[in-house]
Amino acid sequence: MSRQVWKGSTLLNPEPPVLVSCGPAGAPNLITVGWCGTICTQPSMVSISVRPERYSHHLIKESGEFVINLPTESLVRAVDWCGVKSGRDVDKFSAMHLTSSPAAKVGTVLVEESPVNLECKVTQVIPLGSHDLFLAEVVAVDVDDRLLDESGKLCLNKANLIVYSHGDYLALGRKLGSFGYSVRKKPRKK
Repeated sequence: MSRQVWKGSTLLNPEPPVLVSCGPAGAPNLITVGWCGTICTQPSMVSISVRPERYSHHLIKESGEFVINLPTESLVRAVDWCGVKSGRDVDKFSAMHLTSSPAAKVGTVLVEESPVNLECKVTQVIPLGSHDLFLAEVVAVDVDDRLLDESGKLCLNKANLIVYSHGDYLALGRKLGSFGYSVRKKPRKK
């Protein structure tokens, strides 16, 4: 296989684009964040990276709280729009016809149209260069009842979540396997 070697870049793709709600409940803002990830299981922790000049940066830094709202295929236009418009100039909830609902454990709001919302409290802010990394503990997860099966198991595949890859928003595709499938013993035939 022939390869080219390029300079270092952020080509770790696909990634989950998320709508982050932040700011006071009476005047909340939304920001689209492409650089978001899980960093720890116990305690449950995530990270988001935000440019210091973004309007949401100071809202998150001031309050120490935000909500990660997982977007679906039906929210893809709002995800894109909220990533290119500034909350300094426009009420993004109103402009995108999104519903803000009070979060259970943090002082900001969540996006009602999102089927899964991670309520987060910032534990550390690390300046890295173009972006600051917000490390946060997930203090609550709000899940739409429609994603639960009859036994209460979360069926996230029902949510129609999206990914972002090199400039494009994509729907998730077909299932290729489940965790541990490569080492599971096959049932014995009788």
